[in-house]
Amino acid sequence: MIVARIDGMIVSTVCHPSMVGCRSAICQPIDESGRNEGQPILAIDPFSAGLHQRVLISTDGVSTRAHVRDPKSPLRNIIVAVLDDSGKEPT
Repeated sequence: MIVARIDGMIVSTVCHPSMVGCRSAICQPIDESGRNEGQPILAIDPFSAGLHQRVLISTDGVSTRAHVRDPKSPLRNIIVAVLDDSGKEPT
């Protein structure tokens, strides 16, 4: 599992059939202080997380492929939780 920050979204006109209808996010792994850690990764986003929100990413390709119902999908990363609403005041 990786904690990351949403830095953007990917829009593609051509993609693998298993990605049709899936939202893809650019996720920057971060450390416990919120500093960048490593290179950004691509993950499918079933939660529609917002820009700059912290998320938890599973790198288990088996669960990602199960989510898209394609055992031969090239997908590996999936957002499994939104950790907060960064930048929003608590209510």
